Amino acid sequence: MSGEVREVNLEQGMPRADQAIRQLTFELRRSRSLGYGAVKIIHGYGSSGTGGRIRQESRKYLTRLKARGEIADYIPGEEFSIFHSGTLAALRRCDALRKDRDLERHNNGVTIILL
Repeated sequence: MSGEVREVNLEQGMPRADQAIRQLTFELRRSRSLGYGAVKIIHGYGSSGTGGRIRQESRKYLTRLKARGEIADYIPGEEFSIFHSGTLAALRRCDALRKDRDLERHNNGVTIILL
C-alpha cells in the first residue's frame, strides 16, 4: 500500500479543533501502520466566515510533525498542482496522488500528508 492514499474527513461530526487534532494523530498512526504512503485530510476552509479553525490547527500541527521528522511533508490543497515543487516530489513518492480529484483544483479545504 505504500503508493496508496487514504482519505480522512476531519470535519465529520463537526468536532472542535482539539478533537480533530486528536483524530488526525490517530489516523496518521493508523495509516502508517497500514502501510499507506499518503493521507488526504478534509478539514474545510471556513466558508461560513467564522470557521477554518480545524484547517489552521491541522497545518500548525503538521508543521511541527514535519520539523520533528514524524512526517515526510505536507501539501496544502491550494498548492496541490503540478506546477508546485512539493507536489512534484509527492507524485514521485506516491503515484496514486496523480489520480486524486483535487489535483489542480486549488482546494484549500484539504491537505495532503506524505508519511
